[in-house]
Amino acid sequence: MKRRNFIKRTSTSALLLGAGSFPLSAFNEPEIQKLTILHTNDVHSRIEPFPMDGGRYQGMGGAARRAALIKKVRKEEKNVLLLDSGDIFQGTPYFNFFGGELEFKLMSKMGYDVATIGNHDFDAGIDGLNKQMKQASFPLINCNYDFSDTVLNGNVKPFLILEREDIKIGILGVGIELSGLVPEKDYKATQYLDPIEKANYFASLLKNEEKCDLVICLSHLGYSYKHDKVSDVVLAKTSQHIDLILGGHTHTFLEQPDRIKNRDGKPVLINQVGWAGIMLGRLDFYFEKNVKNKCATCKNILIKP
Repeated sequence: MKRRNFIKRTSTSALLLGAGSFPLSAFNEPEIQKLTILHTNDVHSRIEPFPMDGGRYQGMGGAARRAALIKKVRKEEKNVLLLDSGDIFQGTPYFNFFGGELEFKLMSKMGYDVATIGNHDFDAGIDGLNKQMKQASFPLINCNYDFSDTVLNGNVKPFLILEREDIKIGILGVGIELSGLVPEKDYKATQYLDPIEKANYFASLLKNEEKCDLVICLSHLGYSYKHDKVSDVVLAKTSQHIDLILGGHTHTFLEQPDRIKNRDGKPVLINQVGWAGIMLGRLDFYFEKNVKNKCATCKNILIKP
């Protein structure tokens, strides 16, 4: 499918993804709780909309429009999470001039809850990333980068637990191997650890020990590859306790969230919304109170004039 046509379709598409067995007719009953998840990935310092120059994405995106959409959803919905899957930096002169300060300040104004780290977030060096983190009102998480011998030691946690009403959400982050993508001088002594092993370890902790109702992985691994490189699809197939993977890195516009069976034959949802802030991802999860049933609907939002 051509990308232009695809974007037009995804802006209006909606999909029901069953992870439980209770009927949609029950959504308005008191025992059903709703959680709305908004997410972005690979925004790449795209502060303004694309110029009206006849290009493929002319007029699309822009931080102000995204902020307005987020504000609108928050007025309409009681329980909202706002997440990002990395590559916040690099791509426009705003990053070249301000080194990530503006990106973090705008995300803080929008009320992001948490983000993970992409390879381009090291483009001002690990010291530059650390310097700008004070501008972020939200934490950065990653569980497979060992920052023990770097300035980020103690500043990046493997996961975060948030609560909305009675819904407990565990969120972990994983990143792509930096060697070969990022100059060693930029990530310095950061050690890359197996993302599948680490993600499964912390997902088990969140689900079994912390008793989270939903486990989300913010991933900057990439959606899928033709070879055996670790990806979101590979992670989903080898996981046990992850419910949702929100991906980045490959700039993939998914027509609808992918639904992959994990090691136990249970569904894992994968969503990714392209790049440059052209789309705002949205998933609505419905939880049946006091039982484990849940299901989700998805409607990604095209950010256009």
